[in-house]
Amino acid sequence: MTPITEVEGRRLALSNLEKVLYPATGFTKGEVLHYYATTAEVLLPHLRDRPVSFLRYPDGPDGQVFFTKNVPPGTPDWVTTAEVPRVEGPARMVFVQDLPSLMWAANLVTELHTPQWVIADPGVADRIVFDLDPGAPASVVDCCEVALWLRERLAADGIRACAKTSGSKGLHLLAAVRPTPSDQVSEYAKELAVEAERAMPRLVLHRMTRSLRPGKVFVDWSQNAARKTTAAPYTLRARSEPTVSAPVTWSEVEECGAPDQLTFRAPDLAPRVQDYGDLLAPLLDAEDAGALP
Repeated sequence: MTPITEVEGRRLALSNLEKVLYPATGFTKGEVLHYYATTAEVLLPHLRDRPVSFLRYPDGPDGQVFFTKNVPPGTPDWVTTAEVPRVEGPARMVFVQDLPSLMWAANLVTELHTPQWVIADPGVADRIVFDLDPGAPASVVDCCEVALWLRERLAADGIRACAKTSGSKGLHLLAAVRPTPSDQVSEYAKELAVEAERAMPRLVLHRMTRSLRPGKVFVDWSQNAARKTTAAPYTLRARSEPTVSAPVTWSEVEECGAPDQLTFRAPDLAPRVQDYGDLLAPLLDAEDAGALP
C-alpha cells in the first residue's frame, strides 16, 4: 500500500519511497522528499505567488523527462491553482504556497521552474535574471568571471545582485527590481549582455548561436521574457547526481578555481542553510529592489 502521511493537516499519499532516482549515487525518492522537507523554510518564499512549471523525471534523469505547465491530473483540491495568462491562451497552473503543496509536488519528482513575476501582476517583473551558460571547454569558473563583471555593472545602476548555481554546469545571477514590465527588463538585460560581450569578447556571447558557443559563456538575458521560466532557488535538478540550484556567496564566486567547488548536492544544503541562512533573502525585500535606469 502507498503510505499516507499527514503534513500540516493535509493527507498525502507518498509513493515508491525506496525507488532510486539518481543511480550514480543511489539517492532515493524518499531522500528527495526529505530534502524538500528540510529546505522548505528557505525554498517556499521564492515560490510564493509564482506559477510553477514542472520538469518531471519520475523514473530519474535517465528516464522520460517532460515539462508540465497545466495542473496535473489528480492534483488535490487544497493545492492552490489559478488561471495564468499565456501566449497560447490562459491556462490553470499550480502555485506551491505551503509545505503540503511542496511535498505533493516533490512526490511527482520534478524540477521547479518559475517566472520573474507574481500572479498579482503577470508580466510585470520583480526580478531580473542572467543565466550564464558555459560552452565546453569553458566551465562555471569562467561563468564566475562574467558574474563578477555583471555584479559590478548592475551595482553601478543601483541593483544588488545575488548568485546561485544552476544545478547543472552554469551560474545564475538574480536581483530584485522595482515592478517593471518584463519586456523592459529583458531589453535592459540584453543591453548588459551586449556590454559584457564588448568588454570580454573572447569570453562572452550574448547570442545563442551554437557554432560560437565553444569556450565561451552565453549570457542568456532572454529568460526575463514574461513567458520564460528559470529553475527556482533550491530546486533539485534532473542530472546524474542530485545537484541543487544552490545560492552561493560572492566569496565563493571570487575564489572558484574548479567546477566542483560550486557543485552542491542535496545533502550539502542543510548545513549551508544552517551556516548562511537564505543567501537569496535580498530578493524577497521590496525595499532592496533596484530601479532600472
